[in-house]
Amino acid sequence: MNKRTYNWAIIFLLLSACGKRPNASPLLIATAANMQFAMKDICLAFEEETGQACELIIGSSGKLTAQILEGAPYDVFVSADTKYPNSIYKQGKSTTIPQIYALGKIVIWSNSQKPLFPLDSLIQKDIKIAIANPTTAPYGRAAQEALKQSGLSEQAQDKLIYGESIAQVNRFVETQNVDFGITSISSVLSMELKGKGHWAAIPDSLYNDIEQSVIMIKQGEKSKQGSKVFEDFLFSKKAQAILKQYGYQLK
Repeated sequence: MNKRTYNWAIIFLLLSACGKRPNASPLLIATAANMQFAMKDICLAFEEETGQACELIIGSSGKLTAQILEGAPYDVFVSADTKYPNSIYKQGKSTTIPQIYALGKIVIWSNSQKPLFPLDSLIQKDIKIAIANPTTAPYGRAAQEALKQSGLSEQAQDKLIYGESIAQVNRFVETQNVDFGITSISSVLSMELKGKGHWAAIPDSLYNDIEQSVIMIKQGEKSKQGSKVFEDFLFSKKAQAILKQYGYQLK
């Protein structure tokens, strides 16, 4: 096994179960970290309606894409953007084109009492700011864009701490290893993080729309039958209501 080959045994030990397992073969849902909280609720609703269990594999969209292209046996990819699903589609690893299910939003979050606005408060002496890695995480790119549009890129450069994904950014902020984090609104609205510290929305004008897409992954010559059922459910009124509850904008 070469160094670029993933150890699927380890990956499956890290799978996050979503609901009960009435079926022997749960759907494996590769999920961008910003969607992890909303997707837990969506999976529970999906299982309740269909009887089909699902499991979440959480990571940055870029790393999940790399795993899919190397043969990871995921059934559905719920991405934080459209770029990565498009690359999977173009390389023949899916049976359908990406479908945009929601628009994501970013916020500034602090678990301390430091002021959140104006944005130039983020470049005070000794401040540390966490953002997701812009190379592999769309929310990191959006954070980078917001800093650039605010004219703060150069001043903030030596203050940035990069998380592998939004999930790691959240851990940095929650444990106060950084002063601020630029994260997803869905994170701060989740039951797990709601009420911890304080947050403020970053104006939409400071970053490009975060168009989040879903795609079914091809296994052999086709996708697993339940993949289409799950994709359709993501656009149902029930799932869309959950997304709205977590701060996502619906198209």
